[in-house]
Amino acid sequence: MSKLDELLMGVEIGWKTLGDYTDYEQPTNYRVKSKEYHDDFDTPVLTAGKTFILGYTDETDGIYKGSEKSVIIFDDFTTANKWVDFDFKVKSSAMKLITSKNESKLLLRYIYHWMNTLPSGLVDGDHKRQWISNYANKKIPIPCPDNPEKSLKIQKEIVRILDTFTELTTELTTELTTELTARKKQYEYYREQLLTFEESEVDLIPLVKLAEIGTGSHDTKDAIDDGDYIFYARGKKPLRLNSYDFDETAIITAGDGVGVGKVFHWVTGKYALHQRAYRVVPNKEEINPRYLYHFIVAKFYDYVMKTSVHSSVTSLRKPMFQKFKISVPSPEEQQRIVNILDKFDVLTTSISESLPKEIELRTKQYEYYRNKLLTFPKATVEA
Repeated sequence: MSKLDELLMGVEIGWKTLGDYTDYEQPTNYRVKSKEYHDDFDTPVLTAGKTFILGYTDETDGIYKGSEKSVIIFDDFTTANKWVDFDFKVKSSAMKLITSKNESKLLLRYIYHWMNTLPSGLVDGDHKRQWISNYANKKIPIPCPDNPEKSLKIQKEIVRILDTFTELTTELTTELTTELTARKKQYEYYREQLLTFEESEVDLIPLVKLAEIGTGSHDTKDAIDDGDYIFYARGKKPLRLNSYDFDETAIITAGDGVGVGKVFHWVTGKYALHQRAYRVVPNKEEINPRYLYHFIVAKFYDYVMKTSVHSSVTSLRKPMFQKFKISVPSPEEQQRIVNILDKFDVLTTSISESLPKEIELRTKQYEYYRNKLLTFPKATVEA
């Protein structure tokens, strides 16, 4: 920052129209024809939105060579944008491919960082193509516009600093994601080993004999943002309500939808429940509640795939749920298994929770310096 302060000392900032320094291209020639995507294919299919990479195609014609000429892809209706420096195809023509007219005067990477300091300025109901009607007329700050050599030097330093933050965020995300994946695999391996028994070692008992099974009464539309109590629906992320239905220790899972056999919650205390979600309340005299939780998480999905009702949405009926067989070893063995699996659970949960927090922290740090570096006082020199 001190080096940049020296570079900017006494520097005149010119505000120039973005459209005068950039070219755009409609991506018509690069649109993907096939709707069949597969991870084994080579060429990514992009959108400028949050999803970014929609999938991979095996098409070999009409590929934009981003590896040879980097580009900003800009969604014409949402103003979302992405930096792309690899070869790709696009899904939609509702975007622009933005490049710099002259890299010796204005770096495309500098343009990219600056564009992301701008509020979208979108108005509800506005469906105009934003590049032509809006963004091309934006005024971009250019250091020393009449001295391209010095301007380029300053631009490069600003880009270098901001790229450092984005690289650190990427490295951290990759590191934490790799760690999380490894721990999850390790956890799943030991869980499978610990919960696989010889028939002579355990009793096979239907779930209905070990726990109370019921549902809730609420619908998703009942949820409120700042409710006092957790409201478990059918998804992975709990909602909120101002009232509660139950005060207990229970295992929550979805009764239908994509979460069947995949989404589980462990709850102790007061909560509300969706009418199509199940609550499993263990009988503590019959089984260790945490053991039952780990067993259901490990084994229930395979059972669902064999017994659930498949239509457009997978659905699990209560009688099928009640018949789910639980392998029940001795109380001592149950507790031993719980002690081991709870440690793995704590570790993976810790990494899972820290990942988005660390990414958010690094993103805020990047945005702080981006705004600091690219916010200049308005000067009299304008296009």
